[in-house]
Amino acid sequence: MSEAAPRRLRQLGDVAVSELRNVGEKRAAALASMGIESVFDLLTTYPRRYVDRTKRIDLSDLSVGDEAAVFAEVRRISSRRTRQGKVMVEATVSDDGGSFKVVFFNQAWRERQLPVGTQALFFGKVTDYRGQRQMTNPVVDVIVGAAGDERDASKVGRVVPIYPASGKAGLTSWEMGGFVEESLRRAGPLLDPVPEAVRAALDLVDRTRSFWGIHLPDDPGDVAPARRRLAFDEFLRLQLLLAMRRRRLEETAAGVAHPISDDDLDAEPGALSDPSSSLVRRFLAGHRFTLTGAQRRVLGEIASDMSSPLPMHRLLQGDVGSGKTMVALTALLAAIDGGRQGALMAPTEVLAEQHLVSIRQDLERLSLHDDAVLGGERPLSIQLLTGKLRAKERASVLEGLRRGSVDIVVGTHALLTEDVHFRALGAVVIDEQHRFGVEQRAALRDKGRGRSDEEIDPDLLVMTATPIPRTAAMVVFGDLDRSVLDELPSGRLAIITRRATTDDQVAACWAKVRDEVAQGRRAYVICPLVEGSDRVEATSAVEERDRLAREELAGLRVGLLHGQMKGPEKEEVMARFRLGDLDVLVATVVIEVGVDVPEASVIVIEDAWRFGLAQLHQLRGRVGRSSDQSYCFLLGEAPSDDAARRLQALVDSNDGFVLAEIDLDLRGEGTLLGARQRGRSDLRLASLRRDEDLLVAAQNAASAMVAANGLSDLPEMVDELRLFVDDEEADYLFKS
Repeated sequence: MSEAAPRRLRQLGDVAVSELRNVGEKRAAALASMGIESVFDLLTTYPRRYVDRTKRIDLSDLSVGDEAAVFAEVRRISSRRTRQGKVMVEATVSDDGGSFKVVFFNQAWRERQLPVGTQALFFGKVTDYRGQRQMTNPVVDVIVGAAGDERDASKVGRVVPIYPASGKAGLTSWEMGGFVEESLRRAGPLLDPVPEAVRAALDLVDRTRSFWGIHLPDDPGDVAPARRRLAFDEFLRLQLLLAMRRRRLEETAAGVAHPISDDDLDAEPGALSDPSSSLVRRFLAGHRFTLTGAQRRVLGEIASDMSSPLPMHRLLQGDVGSGKTMVALTALLAAIDGGRQGALMAPTEVLAEQHLVSIRQDLERLSLHDDAVLGGERPLSIQLLTGKLRAKERASVLEGLRRGSVDIVVGTHALLTEDVHFRALGAVVIDEQHRFGVEQRAALRDKGRGRSDEEIDPDLLVMTATPIPRTAAMVVFGDLDRSVLDELPSGRLAIITRRATTDDQVAACWAKVRDEVAQGRRAYVICPLVEGSDRVEATSAVEERDRLAREELAGLRVGLLHGQMKGPEKEEVMARFRLGDLDVLVATVVIEVGVDVPEASVIVIEDAWRFGLAQLHQLRGRVGRSSDQSYCFLLGEAPSDDAARRLQALVDSNDGFVLAEIDLDLRGEGTLLGARQRGRSDLRLASLRRDEDLLVAAQNAASAMVAANGLSDLPEMVDELRLFVDDEEADYLFKS
């Protein structure tokens, strides 16, 4: 693989690992099972930790309860069967500082792997057994074989990288390190596509030094600057792709201006308006709530976008109950004021149906000038389009969209089908974006022009009630402008959240439910399963509804709602609950988002530890939607420290943005980034929690690099980015 010119990463991506020495068909298959097919894949599989063999590890310093990586030599090893018939392998390992036992159950092969004289890294928790320290079933990385064989004798007294070896694949960290070292030596110098001025300003080491420093450090101090540079590269590539997509959208955009008057946005409930006033003014003047300061600020940002001929691409992020729907409706009405139509896409039929009901209620007094009808005025037409519609109903809605007689369509993924065509689509709102993939957002945005007779790109407003940290938003939604609703409507009281684990606390919880119902209010009870399961000990919604109706909530009208019910059944149950024909609704997470019943003042979440923090916060947000005091009860004893931290965090805070940061800390960024990161675009070293400064620096650098000349002056960077996107995306982003 050696040649004089510096290597590009894309060249390393073209070299199969089978070209390395000692990588035959069997090892190539083993590496492929770990997602490693090319030399690039291998070099971006980073060590998970290091053993500093320049320092002596003193086993005598280890205490019971410590979780540690111990480098030691096997002194004795034997195996026997326990009374239960299990194979137990027992080894005594030591270094100059002491010794302790290592025990393996049902791993007979360990006796062959660890003959006397083997030096290995043992990673696990130190426990006590009959007064002696030991580790049970630790992770093992063999560093030196019993005969003293080591892949590179120069590693004696050096820093040894430990790779994420795969027992299933049959590869050891020792072998992985050998493959990596051979790759680096044969690759030679690596081309650095990041401009020298950027590297100097951020004090970044060059590319070659970073890969050697992370894989083959001469000193422990080499690792940190190497990691910092490689983490920056991961962020930079993502930010460049987002910046290029944004630039391409702006270059190819065919939008239309929807002017919104500041005077109309300033209209308060009861303000003067008449049939000649804009729909925006009439809506705000007739609404029961005055805009909060945050809503007014965000509407100003949206108005600025919609008044521009460039199509809006904006993320609206707000906590539960912050009034996102009112902002979204105002944006849709602005498009209708301009003679166009609006669409709202929701992730589930239940949520779409809830939106339809609430939007019709909010807009029922508004009418629209239409010369095609008698009298020249007609009510706004808000229709539903979901997969369950009968053929005749669907055909009617589709025809109304084509003719323009449907002003707002509320739907699910059904809005993305090819037969949906608008007369003039002016604005699209996507609700609960975290439930949709990036591709679906792109489909609605990129194909908007082809779905409208006007052939224009609609304004796009993406909403989420699941707050995510700013760093995650910069990665997931970096191609969107961001607005934040950080203020609740006046008169709202913080929801009182309590844990109920003892019998007395649980009894008090049900007593509170009865008390709230007696005062004319309503309650939710959330269960994690629809029907009971022998394998999972969790409360079943079906069984719990029946039990509660017989016992704690006897005499109350208790309903049931879950995702396996048919659409008409769900609609009927929600209508009865909304009207007050049901006092208590036992449900699954089907009501997690969008369900808005102001009279509901208490929610009980059974087996609360089974839910994630963001989901718990969403569920709690189903109450607290009026001026009445609301309550949330979390039932069930947390089985782990992390679960307890989640529940306590919910008790301590009603702020979704605070909880999002805690969630990021508890779960890690992988679960929050979702579909944005896939395959080679993964953040393997970079951390949203630790590296916010690098992310900001990468975003600024990417913006400057793209703004300068669309990367046309940086062909090496374009070549590298092609490694991280498919051919279709590359053609779109990089066409001259």
